[in-house]
Amino acid sequence: MSVETETTTEEVKEKRPLIKLGRKRFGQYLIERNRISTKDLERALALQKESGTKIGKILVDMGFLTERDATMILCEQLGYPYKDPEEYPQPENVPDILERVPLKFLVTNAILPIALDEEKNDLHLVVEDPNNKVALSGIRAQTDCNLSLSMGTATDIQEALERYYGEGVSQLEKIVDGVDDFDEDYDDVEHLKDLASEAPVIRLVNLIISRAVELRASDIHVEPFEKLLKVRYRIDGVLQEMESPPKALAPAVISRIKIISKLDIAEKRVPQDGRLKMRILGKEIDFRVSTVPTLYGESVVMRLLDKEAISLIELSQLGMGKKVEAEFSGLLKNPHGIILVSGPTGSGKTTTLYAGLNMVNDASKKILTVENPVEYQLEGINQIHVNEKVGLTFAAGLRTMMRQDPDIIMVGEIRDTETAEVSIQASLTGHLVLSTIHTNDAPGAINRLLDMGIENYLLVSTLLGVLGQRLVRSICPQCKESYQPDVGFHKHIYKLVDDPTDVLFHRGLGCKNCSNTGYKGRRGIYELFILDDEVRQLIMEKPDISQLRGLARKKGMRFLRDDGWAKVLEGTTSVEELFRVTQEDF
Repeated sequence: MSVETETTTEEVKEKRPLIKLGRKRFGQYLIERNRISTKDLERALALQKESGTKIGKILVDMGFLTERDATMILCEQLGYPYKDPEEYPQPENVPDILERVPLKFLVTNAILPIALDEEKNDLHLVVEDPNNKVALSGIRAQTDCNLSLSMGTATDIQEALERYYGEGVSQLEKIVDGVDDFDEDYDDVEHLKDLASEAPVIRLVNLIISRAVELRASDIHVEPFEKLLKVRYRIDGVLQEMESPPKALAPAVISRIKIISKLDIAEKRVPQDGRLKMRILGKEIDFRVSTVPTLYGESVVMRLLDKEAISLIELSQLGMGKKVEAEFSGLLKNPHGIILVSGPTGSGKTTTLYAGLNMVNDASKKILTVENPVEYQLEGINQIHVNEKVGLTFAAGLRTMMRQDPDIIMVGEIRDTETAEVSIQASLTGHLVLSTIHTNDAPGAINRLLDMGIENYLLVSTLLGVLGQRLVRSICPQCKESYQPDVGFHKHIYKLVDDPTDVLFHRGLGCKNCSNTGYKGRRGIYELFILDDEVRQLIMEKPDISQLRGLARKKGMRFLRDDGWAKVLEGTTSVEELFRVTQEDF
C-alpha cells in the first residue's frame, strides 16, 4: 500500500488520517502484543523523560526490540508498508534527484528515493519517519512530484544511501570504523576492559547477537585465526559464515563477550563456561557461553536458548507421524519404566523429552529433572543442575531425587553404568524415568546398555521403548519447486506409493526468506522401538544389532530413513537433506 502525501496538514487528514504516536499509545500497542511488559515501558519512559529521545529508539537501545522489529510494529500501527532492503533497486535504477535534493538532506532525514514514475510524476520514498512533514514537504516542493511512502529502518536507509551515492560501506564496517587506531597491547587486563567498553566493540557484539536471533541461529561461533576473526551461525543445524570483523578486534570482542557472561577475562589458558540473559525481539533469550583457548586466541561458542519457545512445545509440533506420536504418548502414560530417546548431539532429543514432560505435567504428578546443564526452565517442574565439581553427578542427583517422592524423573543423559543402574533402580521402585542416550538408532540403545554391564533380565523388566530421531531441514515454502525424481530413486519409494514413476520430489531454490539456503526450519524424523514379549525374549539371548534391527523390521517398525522418505514424498524435506542426516539401513 502506498500513501500519497498532500501539501497541507488538512489535506493529509482528509486523504488519510494519521495515527498520532503518543508515548503511551506506542507503548500500549507493544504491551497488547506481548512485546514488552508494563515495567519495561515505565523504565523506557523514565529514560525518555531524561533524554527526550523517541520511545522506539530507547526500547531498541535497551534491547527490548531490534530496529527492524520496532519499524515493522510502527508500519503495522500507522498503516504504511515495510520495504525490505532486499527489495531496494540496483544502483543503476535509483532515480537521480540529487540536483534538486541535496544528499546531506536525505541522510539527515533518513529518506531514500527508490523509484520515479515520470509519466505519473510519482516519486516513491522509503522513510524512517512518515510524520516528518517538513522534510517531505521540502522534497515535494523541490521535485514537484507526488510522493508515495514506505517505511524502513534508519540503518538500512543510511546504508543504501551510502551504497548508491557514497562509498558503499556496510553496517559492520561503519561500526568498526577507526579500528586500526586500537592499541594491540592485549596482555594488560585493565586495558582489555577499556577496549571491551569502547562503543564500537559494544555495538559490534550487539550486532552479532541480534543478527543471530533474527536469523534463528541456535549457536554463534566466534573463532580467531591467524589472519581473520571468523563469525559463523548455526542455522537449522548447518554452520553459515557471516561478515567477519577485523582480526585486530578479536581480543576486544572476545573480552566483551566474556565480561557480559561473567567470565574471567584475565584467564585465557583454560576453558570457561558462563551464561547471560538478554531481551531481544521482545523476548528473553538465555545464552550458554563456552570459551576454549586455541592457537590464535580464545574461541567462543554461544548457545541461544529461547525459553518461551520450549515452554509451549508439544509433541504434535515435532513432526512425528500419527502412529509414532500415538505410541510414544501411550508410553508416557505408564506409571513406571524407562523411556529412552536416542540420537547424536544436536538431534533434538532434549526438546522431545521436554515436549513429553509438557504433555504429562499436571498438578497430580511431581516431576523432577537432573540435567547438565538445565537449558530451559519448565513451569511446575523441579530441575536440578549437575555440578560434578561438588560431587553432584547424574547418578548422585538421581539418588537424591528418590527421596523427593517423584512420580516422573528425567535424566539428561545416560552416559555411564552408574547412571544406568540408578535409573533402573528408580523404575523398579515405581517411577517413570525418561532419558537420552547417544546411539545411532533406537535398537542400538539396547546393545549400548548391555555393553555397559546392565543385566539383560533388568533391562527387559524396565525398558518400555526407545525413540530414535534426527532433525532434517524443511524446504522453504517461498522458493519451493517440484521436480521429477531420477529412476534410481524408485527402489527407495516403491513400498510407500502405488506408482513410483508418478511422484514428485521438492527442493528449495533459495530466496531472501531462507537466506538463499533453500531451507527454513527443521522437523524430526523418528523410529520407535517398543519392547514386547518377543523383543524381550530376544534380549535375554544377548543379540547383536543386526538381530534386533531384523526383528524390528519384521514387526513393522518404520526406520529413520523410511520416515524420512515419507517426508520427502510429502514435500517437507529434500532427498539431499535426508541423505545428509541418515545412514542406509542394514
